[in-house]
Amino acid sequence: MARFAPLARLPRPARWAVRILILLMTITLILTLYVRWTIQRSFPDLDGNVTVKGLGASVTVHRDRWGVPQIYADTAEDLVRAEGYVHAQDRFWEMDFRRHVTAGRLSELFGDSTLDTDKVVRTLGWRRVAEQELALVRPDTRRYLEAYAAGVNAWLSQNRNTSTQSLEYAVLGLQNSGYRPEPWTPVDSLAWLKAMAWDLRSNMEDELGRAIAATKVPAARVDQLFPDYPYDRNPVIVPGPGSGGERDSEPPAGAAAEPDAKGPLERVSRALKAMPAMMGNGTPGIGSNSWVVAGSRTTTGRPLLANDPHLAPHMPSLWYQVGLHCKQTSPACPLDVTGFSFSGVPGVVIGHNDRIAWGFTNLGPDVSDLYLERVSGGTYEYKGKREPLTTRTERIEVAGSKPVTINVRSTRHGPLLSDVLADARTAGHGSAVALRWTALDPGRTADAIVLLNTARDWTDFRAAAKSFEVPAQNLVYADVDGGIGYQAPGRIPVRTKGDGRWPAQGWTGDQEWKGFIPFDELPSVHNPERGYIVTANNAAAAPGDGPLLTKDWSYGYRAARIDELVAATPKMDAATMGRIQMDTRNGFAPALVPHLQRVGSGAAVELLRGWNFDQGKDSAAAAFYNAAYRHLLLRTFNDELPEGARPDGGDRWFEVLRALLDKPDDPWWDDMRTTGAKETRDDMLRVALKDADAELRDRLGGAPAEWKWGDLHTLTLTNESFGTSGIAPIEWLFNRGPMKLGGGAAIVDATGWDAQEGYGVTAVPSMRMVVDLADLDRSRWVNLTGASGHAFADHYWDQAPLWARGATIPMRSRADTIRREAEHTLTLRP
Repeated sequence: MARFAPLARLPRPARWAVRILILLMTITLILTLYVRWTIQRSFPDLDGNVTVKGLGASVTVHRDRWGVPQIYADTAEDLVRAEGYVHAQDRFWEMDFRRHVTAGRLSELFGDSTLDTDKVVRTLGWRRVAEQELALVRPDTRRYLEAYAAGVNAWLSQNRNTSTQSLEYAVLGLQNSGYRPEPWTPVDSLAWLKAMAWDLRSNMEDELGRAIAATKVPAARVDQLFPDYPYDRNPVIVPGPGSGGERDSEPPAGAAAEPDAKGPLERVSRALKAMPAMMGNGTPGIGSNSWVVAGSRTTTGRPLLANDPHLAPHMPSLWYQVGLHCKQTSPACPLDVTGFSFSGVPGVVIGHNDRIAWGFTNLGPDVSDLYLERVSGGTYEYKGKREPLTTRTERIEVAGSKPVTINVRSTRHGPLLSDVLADARTAGHGSAVALRWTALDPGRTADAIVLLNTARDWTDFRAAAKSFEVPAQNLVYADVDGGIGYQAPGRIPVRTKGDGRWPAQGWTGDQEWKGFIPFDELPSVHNPERGYIVTANNAAAAPGDGPLLTKDWSYGYRAARIDELVAATPKMDAATMGRIQMDTRNGFAPALVPHLQRVGSGAAVELLRGWNFDQGKDSAAAAFYNAAYRHLLLRTFNDELPEGARPDGGDRWFEVLRALLDKPDDPWWDDMRTTGAKETRDDMLRVALKDADAELRDRLGGAPAEWKWGDLHTLTLTNESFGTSGIAPIEWLFNRGPMKLGGGAAIVDATGWDAQEGYGVTAVPSMRMVVDLADLDRSRWVNLTGASGHAFADHYWDQAPLWARGATIPMRSRADTIRREAEHTLTLRP
């Protein structure tokens, strides 16, 4: 009783208040301990011994202070089996979620909120194509896929309770308690490559945007919105004797010829937007930087290779760092590779082995066409005749509801995307839109990953590239002997007519694919005289130098800046390569700023005086400039362009505005929402400045000198499944940030943003890597988040602060260094 004497002396109401407080504190403590236990029980064992069924011998997994695993085994099959096990340890929820995305089965997890996404994916048929690809891949690729799946399933067999697999399963159990993951299969791995092809699908949005714009404004004005690549100002990847930047004129036959095409085109646009944000969805800034410098231009006399792919941000990161090392390399066990992998896919996608290094940027060739079709009932028109539509039924299971059945209809050109979000009234007859896309044909890209991992020289590298069909990439190369090179691979169509910029008239049969460009005709260069190669989604070659790949390149601003910095550095080292990756200079600002200064005045405009055009996160000038640029786009174009064609602020709009700034009375400057007035260029510039000033004073305060670009330009690392649940406590569990960033769209430090939405970051350098071919152990890398997919684990996002400030960590590959720096060692035993 004595213990409670102080409480007894309190007045009765106070005693009850204290007791209630103690009760609440006790409940809070119990809940905290339970949540902590629930979170931590899924954390993997990183030390000790564990039995893995199917191994031929023991496998060692060393992890450094960042949790990055380096795996050592006696056979290649044991290596990839262990890779599957380790991927599952750290990222199984991510893997399971992604395979539901690629199979169109998200609704099995989340109910009808993801039904539209599933309808789109089922219509495209990614999983069906992946099933066909399994029969096409090389025997060693199939062995690796099967060994990898066995490793994942070995981990699953040890963790049958979903609450020990990942915290996400505990949250999912609140609404879908009966869910249990299926065993992993090789097709699950292949299907993820389809998702990556979709993320890097080249000009599909440009083609659709042209057609949608043409439903509102004349074709000649639409053409102003899609300028030629500036060959006179910005570089190509493989210089040659090209014939300049002129292009053949092609009338927009598709959109103009079908008066009822507007509805189907808009439904296709909505279908694309129904895809998860993790898939990019045409986000401005999707692309990459990669360049390689020969030993003649480095301090070591050996090449350096840099790569930073620009993709939609993921939490956890899209990439998983790993090393795969045969204890004794031999033809039977050829792997000694370190780099970035995809959780869910065996091998290393980007990185180096003991002989060569490689990196990717998106080539962006035109590998998809939209076909306008004339549909009536179960048939469509082709060359004056009626042909039957091909149909299949897809049954979608929906958690908490009845299954949904959709009827997928296809023409000879591909599935009718306009059907996906159509109702019975709009889907029956009239115009429809089909998609022809190389990724819907089975291919052998999985072979390319295996062949790259084991390539020994330039010849092997090109042989691997030949299998890299979809998505077509710019591949850069360097080797320990001093060689550098570039190869464009991919299955790129040859058309009977047209250049793919506009939707084709499917009923005519005039705009068909008659084959694919032979590999030996694709751009390639080995050991160029100038001693370096830059790829940043810019034009691969000038018109007339080789076959037509596309006319919708990125406009070369990043490539021009990288080229400028490399050319100005006689002797490069790895640190210099890393600094270039973080360059924030805006290449269009020198063209726009003089006009803003000419018409504007005041404290905000004064920020632009003397600005060096760098967009660091603390820059006040960058904050005001980007706000003015954004409002100029919104004021100038949103009045006339429909959704699906409005400006996103990417580098295409740099070129659009560059041309219009020389045309002060162009009709685009006139605001169609005003009556009795015809606005000119300077009117729009003034109102954009006024809008920007008002917005920033409201958001950042009344002192322009204290504005900071990073206060507008932020990135919240958002979990791809529960990060947008709308339930704040759940989002708190999985999301991290916001982080204040510099850079911007079409800048080397490519943190993209969408002018229609605001300044928040929508695309990022998803990782950064610099490989030093003089000493591979001196290479550097950093991931967007961390090795782990487990919320609150030490390595969930421990690399994110480094990534945000441009720092990197050691990219080790030498066995003695890896053993010395290992903080955890796990032995997998048969």
